[in-house]
Formats: sequence, C-alpha cells, structure tokens
Amino acid sequence: MHEVLEHLGRLRLVPMVVMDDAAHANGFGDALVAGGLPVAEVTFRTDAAEDAIRRLAKRGDLLVGAGTVLTKEQADRAIDAGAAFIVAPGTNPPVIDHCLLRSVPIVPGVATPTDIDLAMSFGLTTVKFFPAENLGGTSTLRAYAGPYPDVMFLPTGGITPEKLPEYLKLQYVLACGGSWLAPREALAKGDFATIRKRIEQAVKILASVPTT
Repeated sequence: MHEVLEHLGRLRLVPMVVMDDAAHANGFGDALVAGGLPVAEVTFRTDAAEDAIRRLAKRGDLLVGAGTVLTKEQADRAIDAGAAFIVAPGTNPPVIDHCLLRSVPIVPGVATPTDIDLAMSFGLTTVKFFPAENLGGTSTLRAYAGPYPDVMFLPTGGITPEKLPEYLKLQYVLACGGSWLAPREALAKGDFATIRKRIEQAVKILASVPTT
C-alpha cells in the first residue's frame, strides 16, 4: 500500500474528475499521459464513475483512484473496477477499516485535529485536507504540522494553479488534488485538447517548485 502513496508523492498533483460518460475515459487518459501527469482520481459522484475507473485502470499506463467514496459498497465497486487507491471526503471508520482489510490504501478527509487523531488510530499517516482553502489553506496546515509531525497531507478544495506552489513548498504536503485540470464541461464535450493543455501547464508549475 505504501508504494501507491509514494507514487502519488512523486507525481505531486492528482487531477480530480467528475465523469458523466465513461466513453470519455480513454480520451481523458490519453490527455493525462500526453500532458505528462499519468494519474487520476475519479469521483463517485456519477453513475459513470465505476465504468470510467475500469476503463482507465485497464490501460496500464495510469495510476487510477476513486474519490468521494462514502460507503463500503462504493469502495468495493471502485476496488473491483481497478482503483489503486481510495479517497474519502471525511473520516469514516467503517470505510477505512474495509479498505484496509482489502489491502487498498485509503486517504480519508480531515478538517480538525480530532479527524486526524481518528485517522491515525487506524495507523494512517496520509490524510486529505478538505476543503483546503475554506479551512484556512497553508496557514492551517502549518498549524497542524506542529502537533502532527509524522502526518502527510493531500490538500484538496479550492486550490488553483496560482495557489499550487505555496502548498507544494510545504514538506508535509504529499500531493495536491486539482479539479481545475479536467473541467466537467470540457469532458462532456470531449474537449481533451483543453484538458491536455491544462495538464501541461500544471506540469510546468510542478517543475518550477523544488521537491522538499
């Protein structure tokens, strides 16, 4: 399980996507690979999510995870479709326990020290900080890093290309989640050129920020 999280740490940015039509999955995957960021978090917010994960996972050239996983049933569907990691908006003990039993890494969402404590009680040291910008962004992360020096964060929510560098400069940020990389409207139109362009721009930003 640690290998997947280490891989996310090397990539440093995870495109988050809401897929309304699984038929667009392969074009989306092509845009990710061509743009230089072969990873995606497909959120379980639509009926197409499971099939989209399956199609992306079958490619073999992408690291594919499932996001917005709220139940054990969703976790099973995502894992059985080929998701290599699970991301949740909150810290849900039954879902965490279920994913660990299935030996699939889960990154639960946290907003408070109590949430972090709960995640750590399961032996987890990587958590999703969500919604990042609404909760104070990097200043809040700096405050949390003091009492939780061994925790790595995956901030998500309201992060823009302009704000990305300030997050990546923090040594306790594993990677960031970005929804701006694959706009739902662009996907719906099959506008993969726009997505590829955004991915390429993001990769340039990543290259400009030294790894910590």
